[in-house]
Amino acid sequence: MESNPASATSNNKTSRTGADPVKFIQTVDTTAVRREDAFTLMTLMHEVTGQSPYMWGPSIIGFGEYHYTYASGREGDAPAVAFSPRKANLVVYGLSYPTAAQPLLAKLGKFKASVACVYITKLADVDMAVLRELIALTYDHSTTTAIQSLQSQRK
Repeated sequence: MESNPASATSNNKTSRTGADPVKFIQTVDTTAVRREDAFTLMTLMHEVTGQSPYMWGPSIIGFGEYHYTYASGREGDAPAVAFSPRKANLVVYGLSYPTAAQPLLAKLGKFKASVACVYITKLADVDMAVLRELIALTYDHSTTTAIQSLQSQRK
């Protein structure tokens, strides 16, 4: 079966929107502490990246972006670093991707992790200086050609 290049980017679930991140945080179904933490994290990511926040899909706040192409031909754009304030925690995307992040994650504090995400219940549980370093590392990693090369190898 041949792939259709015209549709290679049309099925991306998460794309940049024109929604207001501040309004999203103000209305998200979560606790007052998590909402305050979301504003703190948004400010921190802005300071570290120098980028303005944008909504990606209905619930992700991203900073900067990069273009990726998979070996299958599927391609798209994604935020260089992003987070989502959820009911149970703050989800920070991509912090565990760079290999250099592993020693920093060991010093971050209390969190849970998956392959690509870090789940933080409250910012008071983590070392903010380490979080700042992780955000900078992830942003730098995501905005270099190295990430585009890695993405192109995934299927």
